[in-house]
Amino acid sequence: MTATAAGDDLTRLRRNYTPPFLAHLARQDEKTLRAAYELGRDAIACGLTVLDLVDVHHAVFSEVLRSDGGTDDLPAMVQAAAAFLVEALAPFEMTRQPLRGPDDVET
Repeated sequence: MTATAAGDDLTRLRRNYTPPFLAHLARQDEKTLRAAYELGRDAIACGLTVLDLVDVHHAVFSEVLRSDGGTDDLPAMVQAAAAFLVEALAPFEMTRQPLRGPDDVET
């Protein structure tokens, strides 16, 4: 992947990350978590790394904190942001796990 292509993919990820992230901060539900999961899948498909995704999350969340400095419930906002990030990272984790059959369950 060229530096330009990677930059374009990062720009697209950031543009696509912001609306569902903001929606999730407003209302935490399965729809917004599913959007986070799909963002992670898209990042993998584009060849982006987990560090790229975390960097985008940090940049978007930093913008939110700067623009919403007087939030009433910062701990709840941080928790919602963390849940969104965890869901976006889930596809990366799934690629690291070996496929297991029913006989491979740990006891």
